[in-house]
Amino acid sequence: MRKLIQLSLLASMLVAGPVFAEMKIAVLNYQMALLESDAAKRYAVDAEKKFGPQLDKLKALESDAKRIQDRLVKDGEKMQQAERERLELEFKQKARDFQFQSKELNEAKAVADRDMLKQLKPKLDKAVEEVIKSGDYDLVLERGAVVDVKPQFDITRQVIERMNQMR
Repeated sequence: MRKLIQLSLLASMLVAGPVFAEMKIAVLNYQMALLESDAAKRYAVDAEKKFGPQLDKLKALESDAKRIQDRLVKDGEKMQQAERERLELEFKQKARDFQFQSKELNEAKAVADRDMLKQLKPKLDKAVEEVIKSGDYDLVLERGAVVDVKPQFDITRQVIERMNQMR
């Protein structure tokens, strides 16, 4: 199906060559424009501060569980039954705690990410619209849909700069 679309696009470009020669075309990396904006960078720093302590707790839990597991593997045969059972129980508890806290952290981060996206998307859309209008582009393609493009046709930096100017 994709080949058919590409062939029909190529055929229409050959037939309508002179028309396309006058078109002003640009490429935009929408995701990069969003993530490289000052607002997104500020959010990343704030998220690191907000979620950092939870992440540190997860790393500590993981480290403790790994230490217990290593001890069980290394010394499990030499341990008394009661000691081995106590360590196995402790390992299972740490693993459950890790799974629970990891799930909570992922959900909280996803909610925060969605909220950030809700705030930034209208600004990004407006910046894209302004750059397209000021550049008088007839066609703007997503960067992922293009195999190669000369830098002068990529308007991503312009969109980022425009977005950073907005308050």
